[in-house]
Amino acid sequence: MKDLLPAPADYRLEGRVWVQGPHDRFLGIGRLELLAQIQATGSISRAAAAMGMSYKRAWDLVHSMNTQALAPLVATQTGGKSGGGALLTSAGSQAVADFQGVQTRFQAFLAEETRRLAE
Repeated sequence: MKDLLPAPADYRLEGRVWVQGPHDRFLGIGRLELLAQIQATGSISRAAAAMGMSYKRAWDLVHSMNTQALAPLVATQTGGKSGGGALLTSAGSQAVADFQGVQTRFQAFLAEETRRLAE
């Protein structure tokens, strides 16, 4: 490809990867960040706020992931004296770890293919 680009070293490949279910996206970088924020804050609403996202959008994403997975990724607790909250289940923690691995391998692939652009 180096014969096609004016300065091949100035170019790089970019991309995104996600897991697509039969009817909806299951997991991608945005959903991964939402899960990480839920884990860090213990709350869907605080996670949404940290991401500049509406609570409804965050709740819809959590609901989508929970209904597509064999086991829920996020468990919620309704409010009360101590307030409500949310936490990642063991399946949610595993999904985060697995998808982080996919992301790492995908970024390595993009870096290698970018290197090949200049060959």
